[in-house]
Amino acid sequence: MAAELAADMVVIGGGLGGVSATLAAARLGRTVILVEALDWLGGQLTAQAVPPDEYPWIESVSASQSYADLRRGIRDHYRRHLPLTESARANPRLNPGQGNVSTLCHEPWVAVKVIDELLAPHVAAGRVTVLRAHRLLDAQADGDRLRAVRVHDLESDRMRVLSAPMFIDATEIGDLLEMAKVEHVFGAESQAQTQELHALAEADPFDQQAITWCLACDYLPGEDHTIDKPADYERLRTLQLACWPGPQFSWTLSDFVTHQPRERPLFVGDTDAESLYDLWHARRIAWRKNFEPGRYASDITLANWPQMDYWEKPVVGVPPAAQAEALEQARQFSLAFFHWMQTEAPRHDGGQGYPGLRLRGDVLGTGDGLAKQAYYREGRRIQAEFTVLEQHIGVKARPNRDGAERFFDSVGIGAYRIDLHPSTRGRNTVDIDAFPFQIPLGALLPVRVDNLLPACKNLGTTRITNGAYREHATEWSIGEASGSLAAFALARGQPPRAVRADAALLADFQRVLEKQGVLLAWPHFGALTPTQRVGYRHAIGDRR
Repeated sequence: MAAELAADMVVIGGGLGGVSATLAAARLGRTVILVEALDWLGGQLTAQAVPPDEYPWIESVSASQSYADLRRGIRDHYRRHLPLTESARANPRLNPGQGNVSTLCHEPWVAVKVIDELLAPHVAAGRVTVLRAHRLLDAQADGDRLRAVRVHDLESDRMRVLSAPMFIDATEIGDLLEMAKVEHVFGAESQAQTQELHALAEADPFDQQAITWCLACDYLPGEDHTIDKPADYERLRTLQLACWPGPQFSWTLSDFVTHQPRERPLFVGDTDAESLYDLWHARRIAWRKNFEPGRYASDITLANWPQMDYWEKPVVGVPPAAQAEALEQARQFSLAFFHWMQTEAPRHDGGQGYPGLRLRGDVLGTGDGLAKQAYYREGRRIQAEFTVLEQHIGVKARPNRDGAERFFDSVGIGAYRIDLHPSTRGRNTVDIDAFPFQIPLGALLPVRVDNLLPACKNLGTTRITNGAYREHATEWSIGEASGSLAAFALARGQPPRAVRADAALLADFQRVLEKQGVLLAWPHFGALTPTQRVGYRHAIGDRR
């Protein structure tokens, strides 16, 4: 018989949105059960191993105090526990990896520990129960309300039934939305549906962005760490998107914006330099010169590069067997690219292959060098009371405007380019300017279900605007807004949609958010020039 647990709120999914939703609700005095299928919390930051993609002003303008606490905790963990040099320890903007995509490129295992530390006081007080290694099985609903979910404890092989008056879907691809029969969409909408400049002529749910199975590696010249040749290597080494200038396993790419051929090799010079614009330095997560001599034999970099984008098959909305097959193929795709780099890649010194590249699964919590989970760029999205369109945030879609749409029901802020990777239909990238934007409460409200909220990239966006709302800091803010909204609605005895419908309730809720340290509007919005607002590419280089 299944064990039963109850709380004020059940959060399914322990990614950044799920963690921030849990913390927000706990700070407001609510009890929360947080469920995660893996043994690590943190999602794209940890289990998917992607260093934080953030806007250029993150060091001076954080979307919320709690996200700033997460970033501060990561730096403090390095200072307290790792053998930094004195100069690195004294640097207030310590960047452990000195990577180009973020001012805080770091090893994923460190973020895992910091997230656990943030949750620890609430766990100790009994407000939060974390169920790791628990997989969602199904959901039970009565009309327009969820009543319970059933989860499988993967370690004990027991079933648990979790009940609550409020549920949050923080899964990576919106699994709870499907199981609870919450109205949702996935894939690409059409221009007729959204009137967006960059939408497709015809809707296609299986036109989905590539996923990437990230890996970590270091480089030990003179040593040989060549992995076995993957079974499908000979086919994959010549695989080519029709829109690319050559095989995907190459240093010649299709430029994300212009779609012109572009050279992006692994190394362009000193592999141990502080900063160079090559693949190695893009997402480097440990720079050995930040640490005492001899402590790190090499830099460590995180590989999340265009050559590893797996676009052959979709993973959302397909039968479980097809999804499992696509995920395994994505793993093999990344391993095949790594083998190509070790054996065939043109070297920066004129040779061929880098056998000294070594997989570093130890920093990812795995034995094979790959991340625990694929990096998902999109999933199911709720049909919401309000949907964010390209016309609300896209620069080209807002001619003669000086910024994004200002939403009366803002519950947070974010900033990122509209960034779509190659698709499962063979389409090329969409990488276009977007203004810094707000998160409207209406995008958190399903059109029908009263007690379920989204907490990550499953909010009410289109596939186009999802490309801007999906990154780390914004996901954290979405989760924080949803967790706070759920707690506020429970305290007022109202469904979440009533908060948006009542001006007084909405004002009260926005004050609650501001008291928690959440920014509802860009503090320097009027002062920023259009160039500053859209200059992400120059400011942070290749974020992808």
